[in-house]
Amino acid sequence: MEMIDVFEIIGTVAFAISGAVVGIRKKMDTFGVIILSVTTAMGGGIIRDIMLNKPLPSALASPNMTFLSIFSALVVFYFYRHINKFENIIQISDAIGLGAFTAIGARIAMTSGHETLFITVVIGVLTGTGGGVVRDVLANDIPLVFRKEIYASASIIGGLGYYYCHMFCSSDNIPLYIAFTITFVIRLMSVKLNLHLPTVREE
Repeated sequence: MEMIDVFEIIGTVAFAISGAVVGIRKKMDTFGVIILSVTTAMGGGIIRDIMLNKPLPSALASPNMTFLSIFSALVVFYFYRHINKFENIIQISDAIGLGAFTAIGARIAMTSGHETLFITVVIGVLTGTGGGVVRDVLANDIPLVFRKEIYASASIIGGLGYYYCHMFCSSDNIPLYIAFTITFVIRLMSVKLNLHLPTVREE
């Protein structure tokens, strides 16, 4: 198993948990929780593959990650009372998923022949944030990426980290670690320290 596959599993489970918890807190039934979980985990990858003009999104071509999302959703649904004891589970799961999928998106952009800085970062951000945007829209919330949260910003910096590490590093895996760590740490620290991007204050 390649390291990018490990990152995909980690990101899928993390985002699936995030989506499932949001669905439960929005009082959705089992089907709703599963749909929110799957779209959170798969949404970014589908958007990425469409943008890269792939004939079929990987989530449909190989449904293993979809099944993993469904399994994760069911585990969260039936064991929610135990899982809910852990504080900030959505933020932590979301930060893990954001970091993992930002790294994956950047890697896939470069291996697809798009080795420019702009495309690498954009595809990384779309992969990292796309599922969360779909989740929040379906849950009738303003997506985190459009709020004052340091969310897409963390993904952008992670994508930059991947690109420059790839330029100066001969290893295929180290840029993945760098992008994941940068994105995850920035996102989690922004939540812990209550850091936000500036917004316009209405008088």
